Amino acid sequence: MSGYRGRFAPSPTGPLHIGSLVSALASYLDARAHRGAWIVRIEDVDGPRTVPDAARDILSGLARFGMHSDEPPVWQSQREAAYEHAFDRLQATGLIYPCGCTRREIADSLLNAHARHATLAYPGTCRDGLHGRAPRAWRLRVPDGEAAHARFVDRWQGAQAQDLATEVGDFVLKRADGVWAYQLAVVVDDAEARITHVVRGADLLDSTARQIYLQQCLGVPTPAYLHVPVVTNEEGEKLSKQTGATALDIDDPVATLAVAARHLGIEIRDAGSLDAFYAAATAEWAKRFGP
Repeated sequence: MSGYRGRFAPSPTGPLHIGSLVSALASYLDARAHRGAWIVRIEDVDGPRTVPDAARDILSGLARFGMHSDEPPVWQSQREAAYEHAFDRLQATGLIYPCGCTRREIADSLLNAHARHATLAYPGTCRDGLHGRAPRAWRLRVPDGEAAHARFVDRWQGAQAQDLATEVGDFVLKRADGVWAYQLAVVVDDAEARITHVVRGADLLDSTARQIYLQQCLGVPTPAYLHVPVVTNEEGEKLSKQTGATALDIDDPVATLAVAARHLGIEIRDAGSLDAFYAAATAEWAKRFGP
């Protein structure tokens, strides 16, 4: 294998659907095109959203489609200590602070800011102290000025830029309910797994600048990113359990994979087996995104 390390990181909120299969397939093809490792991580850190047995169904579904993790799957729910350690490191540097704002207060503040044509980022209400409030969430300070400008080149979407100070503001690392935020968990997990390439849906493109900044704060490497277009329903909404996604029919995995590949701009016809499909699809992917 090469030094490439990629991953597919589903949230166990329901079974695989065509949108999640497209992301899984893209990450799998990228790993195979680079002759690298492909790792499955179950992002179940958000316990209240986790559906019982969904992770088992996802893993068995991936196996039915011929996608097997090259290492034992990782479970975020078993990695609390790693997140706590990263949090303690950031707290020791003074980069994080407690926030006493409720969601309603933040929403009202942003609504007023929008009415004034001002920034929609978190307004920094608790940045200099709680002002008599009880602590709820914990936020990471973002820099001001030029240091707040995050720039990166996405392998599919091209050049990207985001001003963290004006577009995001100080963002949450630990939620009011005690759950670790996605941004912290994914950065810690990718770093410890030595992930070199992240391939995922474009719905997560907006999170990338925050993750790059957090990687810099923790002193860990930044992977290469590739965000594939999301699959949408008839109303143009991202396909998910909430927007009408249904479980995949796995009786004909090659035909279902061909549909997923078509969403990635890859046309595979008459592949008689999973091996034949992956040989053809990997070759097509390598023409666009290979080493």
